[in-house]
Amino acid sequence: MTTPRSLDDWLAHCERQHTKSIDMGLERVAAVRDRLGLRFGCPVIIVAGTNGKGSTCAMLESIARHAGYRTGLYIKPHLVSFEERCRVAGAPLPAAELVPHFEAVEAARGDTPLTWFEFTTLAVLRALSRVPIDVAILEVGLGGRLDAVNVIDGDCAVITSIDLDHMEYLGPDRESIGWEKAHVMRTGRPAIVSDPMPPQRLLDYGLEIGADLWLAGRDFNHAGDRQQWSWAGRGRRYSGMAYPALRGANQLLNASGAIAALESLRDRLPITAQAVRTGLALVELEGRFQIVPGQPTLVLDVAHNPHSVATLARNLDAMGFHPRTHAVFGAMRDKDIAGLLAPMLPLVDTWHTCDLPTPRAAAAAELAAALRAAAAARAPDVREHAGPGAALAAAIAIADPADRIVVFGSFYTVGGVLKEGLPRLSAPHLG
Repeated sequence: MTTPRSLDDWLAHCERQHTKSIDMGLERVAAVRDRLGLRFGCPVIIVAGTNGKGSTCAMLESIARHAGYRTGLYIKPHLVSFEERCRVAGAPLPAAELVPHFEAVEAARGDTPLTWFEFTTLAVLRALSRVPIDVAILEVGLGGRLDAVNVIDGDCAVITSIDLDHMEYLGPDRESIGWEKAHVMRTGRPAIVSDPMPPQRLLDYGLEIGADLWLAGRDFNHAGDRQQWSWAGRGRRYSGMAYPALRGANQLLNASGAIAALESLRDRLPITAQAVRTGLALVELEGRFQIVPGQPTLVLDVAHNPHSVATLARNLDAMGFHPRTHAVFGAMRDKDIAGLLAPMLPLVDTWHTCDLPTPRAAAAAELAAALRAAAAARAPDVREHAGPGAALAAAIAIADPADRIVVFGSFYTVGGVLKEGLPRLSAPHLG
């Protein structure tokens, strides 16, 4: 075997190390972790859930940084480049600095097969454990119980909203999925549950192992009006806060959970009220109901399951008036395509379906057929494209300046239109 040299070489190498893309189980990952001597010398916050994980991680990072702490963040998946997954002090760790950690994992694994996700997770975790940071924020990928991130014992766990996704691995209902995600909790350590209606099996597991459960509506809560919002928790209150910079009503749930997590660690990571205010006001995360001003308006959202798409639809409905809405839509074949389409059908006038660069993706023609079936007698205006970039260009070509274009359905869909940088639209015609 030729030894990989660049980060791209290592990522390609990782794809060849296991016959499966997902192999549920922690024994192999834990064995390699032990050989690496992988451990963190700072507080670790583990974030699991179905929706809102990325936003919660970004808020935790932003607040902690504005409190003066040096942060390490593992967030996924990436939109354009792998380096987005590993951030130190708010900036991606350069590819050249990641390569030695891939080499270390390769040396430590011996004959142990690792999936791409397991290999890359261990490399990122080792990278973050070897740089001087004050807090590590680690986002779980799939589930919790058997996810590679769960080989690390968190000092605090955050579980965001629970909904139906990855049911072939996690179970057929919210109760099963909640139980899987509950396993990021640890005995005697704070577990923040920001879902206002958590599955009972999730709560039962937390009680069974003796986690310090912080429940939304019981141990912390939030309230707001048109101008400002407030948060109250165990012995602490923040009033008159500006809304988070990440748009959408669901972001208050995420912000509320993030504040609770930092409050639960206040003995080790004291956070000022000003850091909370500034951190939330300035938080940034691409692709989460991201509105790009221009003509027409562009909305980017990685929503890729029925719950997150329903939230996207509500947020779009709350926007100002736009004569027409054009959608760029690409999605994975294993998703509930009909469930993704249903909330958006009443809002979208023209659909641009697109192929995506992964074998898991549904072809543009499949998505177009699903659209026609879902819309039934309404005969939607659907055009098919070879990729997200081509779909966006076609949408721009037919849109009027006052219209809006919504890109959604997958991280690959949003990432595809961001490959050349953030698009800035100026309408090509006024007719």
